[in-house]
Amino acid sequence: MYRFFVQPQVDHSHRAVFGYELLLRKEMNGHWAVPKSFTELSLDKQAELSLDKQAELLEQLASQLQTKATNQVLALNLNRQQAEDDLMLGTIIYLKKRLNPAALTIELTECPSLNEIQKYSLFFHQHDIKLSIDDVGTGSSTFENIRHALPFVDQIKFAMQNLRMSGQAERIPHELAFWRDIAQSYHLEFILEGVEDQGDQKMAEQQGIEWHQGYYYGKPRLVDDGRQLVNGGC
Repeated sequence: MYRFFVQPQVDHSHRAVFGYELLLRKEMNGHWAVPKSFTELSLDKQAELSLDKQAELLEQLASQLQTKATNQVLALNLNRQQAEDDLMLGTIIYLKKRLNPAALTIELTECPSLNEIQKYSLFFHQHDIKLSIDDVGTGSSTFENIRHALPFVDQIKFAMQNLRMSGQAERIPHELAFWRDIAQSYHLEFILEGVEDQGDQKMAEQQGIEWHQGYYYGKPRLVDDGRQLVNGGC
């Protein structure tokens, strides 16, 4: 069984929620967890889930969050296989039309080739959908691997939790400063993920990073009927 959860994205300088990331979770042994591979859910099933459930949930969120008045954003994850699937791309455009005038951001979870990112940029931007690269600095998303893509996207996200889980937490301040500078150099929005406590928040503030996401502001919450929404307080 798969369900969607939401987690707030916070503008610390204004002490306000500016968006929500929609996260897919799988029920395993009575608990909700990140799927080992998002491709384990067939594209047909993902598309069906997106059309029948995701659109409904996003519409409910957009309505309850008053996105037209507050200019809040809803963000969705997309891997390479999904980005190359015509049915999935059609689903996203369908969602965008139903969500208007809410803003929509696609977070790419895998590093695209130059030809791919050029194609994605043209496709999504003509529908007024922003592109983001998720988890920069870890896995395959090193600067050398993604630098070709940076001129074509609008945002990058740095996930502190990835370094913590790999036992490299001491690298966080240096890596964070590096990617903050990259975002500024390429004129990109920058979101810091994995903000877990006041210490993380203070470090981000010292480095001039205003957009945060993490357990400190709210754990991912189940959305099943539009009533269970994340508290927008900071």
